Amino acid sequence: MTVNLAVLLSGGGRTLQNFIDEIGAGRLDARVQAVVSSSAQAGGLDKARAAGIPAHVVDRREFGDDESFSQQITSRLSRYEIDIVVLAGFLRRYLFPERYKGRVLNIHPALLPKFGGPGMYGHRVHEAVLAAGETESGCTVHIADLEYDHGPVVLQKRVPVLADDTPEMLAERVFQAECEAYPEAVRILAGRLGLPLAR
Repeated sequence: MTVNLAVLLSGGGRTLQNFIDEIGAGRLDARVQAVVSSSAQAGGLDKARAAGIPAHVVDRREFGDDESFSQQITSRLSRYEIDIVVLAGFLRRYLFPERYKGRVLNIHPALLPKFGGPGMYGHRVHEAVLAAGETESGCTVHIADLEYDHGPVVLQKRVPVLADDTPEMLAERVFQAECEAYPEAVRILAGRLGLPLAR
């Protein structure tokens, strides 16, 4: 039996594509059941449709608060059998229901608890790492709770910060680590939940 994933995204969908590729190569025994984007312009929607994955848009700007926005996401996800919800560059707050507690994963492009929290996403993180003179960075996959970049860490992968790094160079090195870390974290969480993940 395959583990069923839902992917929430807001941007280009590189993390989604990595999951699609890992599943297609047989390295991850999972199925992406649905993709939900907080923006109709997100490139990740095209990647989902190209892979035959149902893609939904729930635009945060159409809702007055996080609660009603989150309820609409949950309504979309409730149409599918979902074991684990994967946040993949999802830039809005999702107040998930109790039934997803312990089943929502987030990835952050730094070694939490450093360089996390509201407003710390994308290149802002890598700029902050370089400005602080850090010698290493990496990524953190954690079980999401209802706070930004908070919750039990599943795993971290570290990468060096090089003397001549730009934010773009560091970002690419961290993303390569993310491509390994996120599928691995899904396997780990599936094992903890007793889900039948073969590989």
